[in-house]
Amino acid sequence: MRKGRRRRGVYLLPSLLTISNLLCGVYAIVAVHNDEYTRAAIAILIALIMDGLDGAVARLTNTQSDFGVQLDSLADLVAFGVAPAILTYAWAIKPYSKMGLLFGSIIPTALFVSSGAFRLARFNVQTRILDNRYFVGLPIPAAAAVIASFVLFMRESPSLVLFQHELLSDRVTSALMVVIVYALSFLMVSPLRYRSLKGIEIKKRQPFALLIGLTLVVSVIASEPGLVAFSCFFLYALSGVIRLIPSIRRHVSEPVEQVIGGEGGP
Repeated sequence: MRKGRRRRGVYLLPSLLTISNLLCGVYAIVAVHNDEYTRAAIAILIALIMDGLDGAVARLTNTQSDFGVQLDSLADLVAFGVAPAILTYAWAIKPYSKMGLLFGSIIPTALFVSSGAFRLARFNVQTRILDNRYFVGLPIPAAAAVIASFVLFMRESPSLVLFQHELLSDRVTSALMVVIVYALSFLMVSPLRYRSLKGIEIKKRQPFALLIGLTLVVSVIASEPGLVAFSCFFLYALSGVIRLIPSIRRHVSEPVEQVIGGEGGP
């Protein structure tokens, strides 16, 4: 064997986790075809866990590679792009196809998949030149999680099922879902910055109070998984917009200060 020749192959453990992410997306698509929308939503959320694990394992074991990055993007497009779009169309759009072009056609789902693909391509191109503490645009896994947790919340939340007919009609729920899909599509291709969770140190010692807090969070999730999941992912999606508010205030106040300063001059 010649010296300096690179060994060909793949890192098995992170690749298996990435493939698990992909298979969860495939299962979600099959579940939607069988009208099992709750199972499809759960499969998408499990894919989110697999997507987080493959990157964490790759960083912890120093097994990151360009092959893994590309495989991860392809799996993400299926699990977090195609699967949520099909779930949205079958659950919220197809039953109410007479609601007009913007709400009752394939346009929202096609826009979501296209925006997700653009978001993944932009991330792969800019991953080495941007600050790794932030994402530019809403990550597609978070967008998919908002959709999946919303479906889970509307279908399985104990507090909502009791008053579902009094709070929201099916048609209003469908319209709300489509509005969320349009908003998520915009946020994915926007220049808004979102905090990355990759910098969290799980190997360092943490305060004991953090363990107590996490225990309480797990207890709340166990009692209302759909509500808690949707609330968390929805707030994360809003965090990019909230982060933009201070800069907007500065841009608005600067011209006002210049006008006031100019009026006091000779």
